Formats: sequence, C-alpha cells, structure tokens
Amino acid sequence: MNLENNIEYRSATYSRTTITELMIPSYANFGGKIHGGILLSLMDKVAYVCASKHAGSYCVTVSVDTVDFLQPVDVGDLVSFHASINYVGRSSMLVGIKVIAEDVVHGTVKHTNTSYFTMVAKGADNKPKEVPGLKLENREDVRRFLEAIKRKELKTHYKQELNNQKTRMAIEQELYKLKNERCVYDLKDIGI
Repeated sequence: MNLENNIEYRSATYSRTTITELMIPSYANFGGKIHGGILLSLMDKVAYVCASKHAGSYCVTVSVDTVDFLQPVDVGDLVSFHASINYVGRSSMLVGIKVIAEDVVHGTVKHTNTSYFTMVAKGADNKPKEVPGLKLENREDVRRFLEAIKRKELKTHYKQELNNQKTRMAIEQELYKLKNERCVYDLKDIGI
C-alpha cells in the first residue's frame, strides 16, 4: 500500500457522481434522436461535479478522449451519466463516464456512451492546484487506474508519432495513400 504521510487520499467512491435527466423534445435533432452535443454537455457537467468533489475546488476540462456513441438516445428516455475518478496526477484527474438510457415505458435499458474527460483543478489564483491522491479500494479501482495509465501512454505515443510524421512527411511520398480515398486534387493546386 503506497500511502505518503503528507498527501491526502480520497476514494473513487467519495466523488462518484450520477446525474439523471429526462430527454425532452428540445434536445432532439431533425431525426428525432438526442443531439450528440447535448449529451456531451451533460457529460461535461457530470465530469465537473465528480472532479470538483474529489479536488475540493473549481475544475476545468482540458481534454475529452474517445466519446463513443454506441446507440442513439430517444426523446423520453431517462439518461443517467455515471462518473468516476479513474486516475489522478498532480493537478489532473481522469474521469470515466458511462451513459445509460432507460425507456421506462418499454422497460429497456441501454449503454449509449462512454467517454474519458481530463479535468484540472484550479486554485484561487487560477493556477493548477494539487489534488488528493486516489485511494484504490478494490480490483475495479486498480483496473481503471492501470487502464488510465495505459491510455495516457498511448496518447503520448500517438502525439509523438504524429509530430514525427509531420516533420518528416513529404507529401509527394505520401500521395499514394490518397489513391483509394474519396477525394480529388489537382497537383498544380497543391504545389506539386
């Protein structure tokens, strides 16, 4: 057990948050389904509540990783946004969010979205503020923390790889990749 003397630790249970909201017609798009932007806004809200409870301070969203829209959400559904702190850094927290839609008339429940929000705690001076560590209480907490570390490593690797590609990529050498894609171009227009 890694417990340092001067650092406060809080469990994921301490800040775990669920917000449930009825999906009303004004949230719908022209196809009659709930706008993805509405769902994202509500995910941001639950991420803020969860992170600020853990940090004990104001928090801001700095990154949204992988918003998976698994199934559509319908007008009339009761949608629950479940948020949990999966990982903490010095001032940042990774909040995992699972969205469940319930059709109470038909008695169906479906998992509609999964997302990960990185939140940063801010102090009174508006600078990043150190947050409490995360007390891992069970296998699920450990699994989520380890997955968050892996997600962070992959994100860093992806950014590095993309930056490396940008610096050494010669468009002329990469044009073959466009052959079977749905695009057109004129070599004169792109300066080749």
